Amino acid sequence: MREHLAIYASLKAVKKELRQPMVEKALRDMDLTSYADIRANNLSGGNKRKMSVAMALLGNPPLVFLDEPSTGVDPQAKRFMWNIVSKISTLGKRSAVIITTHSMEEAEALCTKMGIMVSGEFKCFGSSQHIKDKFGTGYEVEVKIRTLTETEINERLAPLGFNSLSEIPFEHCLRILETQGNVDLQQELSHDGLG
Repeated sequence: MREHLAIYASLKAVKKELRQPMVEKALRDMDLTSYADIRANNLSGGNKRKMSVAMALLGNPPLVFLDEPSTGVDPQAKRFMWNIVSKISTLGKRSAVIITTHSMEEAEALCTKMGIMVSGEFKCFGSSQHIKDKFGTGYEVEVKIRTLTETEINERLAPLGFNSLSEIPFEHCLRILETQGNVDLQQELSHDGLG
């Protein structure tokens, strides 16, 4: 990992005499000193994310882009990453940070301004409260669907002359829907078996 950071420092035109101290500081700041001599492909997902953030921060760039920096890490590592990003943008005030995330919790913890994109189109921009006031109305519904057991499937198919192993012809499926009063579902079926 130390080599990765050294290469990125050189790519960012950090003076040769400053590279090693900068790399060591990045390792300390990201709590990666015990992993410094481990190959990057052998690191855990969380440590790979930390290494990526460390590479992005080398050389104190004025603008830092982070793509979902805390996705897929445990809660403790997530909070650690949030603290790092917060320090970059608020305490040091040397860099502006732009992050992408699917987590409103992460956005609220780290961002002073937010933008929302839908299907690649920019929909809104503003503070967390502004976005909540404008788009946060409504309800969240969680639906759990129980799957049928093999016995229940066979009980429902038996009156139709089939069982769970039967291949039901397409035309017969249409007739079954019609007899059950579900004509509107007929258009949802297709010949290739999707529906």
